[in-house]
Amino acid sequence: MRNQLLLQLPFVLILIFIVSSKLTHAKSTIEPCTSSDSCPSLLSYVLPWDSKLSEIAYRFQVNVFDIMAANSINVTTSSVGNQIFGARSQLKVPISCPCVDGIRRVLLSYMVQAADSLDLISEGYGRLVSGEQLRTLNGISPKNPLTSGQSILVQLPCTCFNNSNNGVTSVFMSYVVQSGESLSNIGVEFGTTVMELVNVNGLDQPRVDPGDILAIPISACSSANLNWYNESLIVPNGSYALTASNCIKCICRPSTLNLQCFPSGIVNACSHLQCKGSNIFIGDVSINRTATGCNISTCVYRGHNGGKIFRGLVNSSHSHCSDDDYYSTVSPVASPNNPTVPYISLPPSQSPFPNPTIGTGANGPSSIQNPNSAPNKYGRWLTQAPYYSLWVVLCFFL
Repeated sequence: MRNQLLLQLPFVLILIFIVSSKLTHAKSTIEPCTSSDSCPSLLSYVLPWDSKLSEIAYRFQVNVFDIMAANSINVTTSSVGNQIFGARSQLKVPISCPCVDGIRRVLLSYMVQAADSLDLISEGYGRLVSGEQLRTLNGISPKNPLTSGQSILVQLPCTCFNNSNNGVTSVFMSYVVQSGESLSNIGVEFGTTVMELVNVNGLDQPRVDPGDILAIPISACSSANLNWYNESLIVPNGSYALTASNCIKCICRPSTLNLQCFPSGIVNACSHLQCKGSNIFIGDVSINRTATGCNISTCVYRGHNGGKIFRGLVNSSHSHCSDDDYYSTVSPVASPNNPTVPYISLPPSQSPFPNPTIGTGANGPSSIQNPNSAPNKYGRWLTQAPYYSLWVVLCFFL
């Protein structure tokens, strides 16, 4: 009897592995909500295969320019959307995060192709949604199979948390944990800490598994204190945003988290870029040195409405005008007929304006809830499902 059991042991172990992998439940952060507002958020997308930027934008139903901005890719009109990114490339996809039936999540539509399966569709979205979630959300079953030409819903995770992390303006990015990753190296990659990731995602312990989806805070610049008319903007650090019908480009520098806006240079038919009563344009600074210091005039962006761009001239006097950190040595765009001059950065606010725009899941088997929401009393049991399955299989064979 013992010898027979030893002979069957390899097959038992293989079966245990298969059952365990099937019963492993990826975790994701769920943010309950009650309002109907949306917030700017990000999706971390690992490309499953070579893709054009236009194909990625179509898949996630976003603008090509917004993806380029989120990834700090320079815009050239001849190449917009045609760039090809290789498989396993990682891109940030900016997306609006609404409140749907009391939970923050994104719902997209997808047209099923002839060769599609639920797992292939999941792979196409970078595992931000699982095949089981797609099955549950769309009622797919043997009696209601997936068919070519069918339009199905795709649910993607997103979080807002008031676009604030420890009092700092932030955009939260949904990130799928890859094989071999830990909270430590994820934190290093995105400029956060293990403790922050634990707190934001409501983890019981500092441990994650491949396939888990984390909410990662990305510090950002905000226009909340810049007195813009009819517009608010949050830009994740290291990226930029196009606004005012793509006439204005606003960048967020990681070192200072200062929002800097200037003409984008990609649209020819842009008006109202020059500040009244001056010969300088949005983003330009005029410095007149005097015997006692210098007088500085700055043309700043103030928002837009329809086809009109608002701007304002800010004048100040300084007794000390040395090359300090207050000035940038490079103007991102030289205005027409205006020389390149130093650029003054404008500090962001610590708290975002309501309902800003970005320069840019509930049906899952398990979830991790934010510490500000109700506790997830089932999370630990579900993450330990493979261990219970192991006992079941052993008892069956032994």
